Amino acid sequence: MPEHPQPLSGNEMPRFAGPATMMRLPSASTARGLDACFIGVPLDVGTSNRPGARFGPRAIRAESCLLRPYNMATGAAPFEALTVADVGDVAINTYNLAASIGITEAAYDAVLEAGCRALTLGGDHTIALPILRAMRRRHGPVGLVHVDAHADANDDMFGEEIAHGTPFRRAVEEGLLDTARVVQIGLRGTGYSAGDFDWPRAQGFRVVPADACWNRSLSPLMHEVREQMGRGPVYVSFDIDGLDPSVAPGTGTPEFAGLTAAQGFEVIRGCQGLDIVGGDVVEVAPAYDTSGNTALLAANLLYEMLCVLPGPAS
Repeated sequence: MPEHPQPLSGNEMPRFAGPATMMRLPSASTARGLDACFIGVPLDVGTSNRPGARFGPRAIRAESCLLRPYNMATGAAPFEALTVADVGDVAINTYNLAASIGITEAAYDAVLEAGCRALTLGGDHTIALPILRAMRRRHGPVGLVHVDAHADANDDMFGEEIAHGTPFRRAVEEGLLDTARVVQIGLRGTGYSAGDFDWPRAQGFRVVPADACWNRSLSPLMHEVREQMGRGPVYVSFDIDGLDPSVAPGTGTPEFAGLTAAQGFEVIRGCQGLDIVGGDVVEVAPAYDTSGNTALLAANLLYEMLCVLPGPAS
């Protein structure tokens, strides 16, 4: 593999053909020698409503064929500075959520041990817990930029402590997060009580509800977030349902009056300069995405994350 492989150009191979990898990048069997990688976790065993996020990684990769290597808006050319490949999917146990959590932890331990920053194609939001466990072993407690319609901080769901609505409650309990450096953006919808959003605030999270984002640029907010995050390691977790279903209908638990696509881009671009140690886009469920636009938007968000990753260590 060359030092800085490029996505396969649409001028060399039609975009509807070629390798079925993220952005038609080279595939790799391990993260060794990579600065960053795309990795799928095709898990939806933790989903509470409409299933199908297990097919998210495949759909995101398929739509990513439309992306090109140079970011015309920001001037970022990530493939000139970083060695990037698609390392495939984590081989989860589709019949056993607990086993899948352990399998995912081990997979991310290996990626992080290789010194690689992983950008994850989900899968439901349960996968954030094993990823953050691996992050803590490598980096200590991390800051978190979390875009979502839901706080995902339930104490349990149907009596289960691990599901897609509980990862950040468990992450706090296990000391995976630097709670003074956590921001949740886009929360909205109906709930069971005020505690649904008050519990995160009580832990020290900054909670930015969706209605505080309506009809405005999020660039000023992200200036404040950068100051809050400081120089410590930061993980970015982006649930596609943080965006309004008018732009991202293909998800299991849609909530109206969410962020616009442009605001989603502003959040990620606003992370430029932070020590981003990894990120994910989760909850893309292709069965409810008849146009493919949700998966295409997810692919763009992952590319934007790649564009704000720090350069390789000198």
